[in-house]
Amino acid sequence: MPDKKRILILDDDSDIRAAIQLILTSNGHDVMTAYSSDAAFRIIEEGPPDLIIMDVMMGTMDEGFQTAYRLKGDSALHKIPILIVTAVSQQTGFTFDPSKDESFLPVEGFIEKPVDPGVLLSRVRSLIS
Repeated sequence: MPDKKRILILDDDSDIRAAIQLILTSNGHDVMTAYSSDAAFRIIEEGPPDLIIMDVMMGTMDEGFQTAYRLKGDSALHKIPILIVTAVSQQTGFTFDPSKDESFLPVEGFIEKPVDPGVLLSRVRSLIS
């Protein structure tokens, strides 16, 4: 891939991080991983990624939301697209639609777990092309 994109995966589940990383690296992306928001921000300080893929429920039920709010509220980072990959709807019954819930969920995309590799790659392409 001539224009290698940097993607940060933020998820507290090491199996999910590894699976998504494998899908993305095998498709030519430079992938970094973090298990917590604090770890993610340390990585971002070294150079912002082209895309952030993150879970919602990590250390707390809303850590992903809080991280998204923090990123979108930062003038240097607010343009980084965020793709939520989570099972929050299955576990809580809440459903999210970024086109309707943008003020509550300030992200560019949402995928339910378990993740279909083809769907993931399609969404990634649409957000970083």
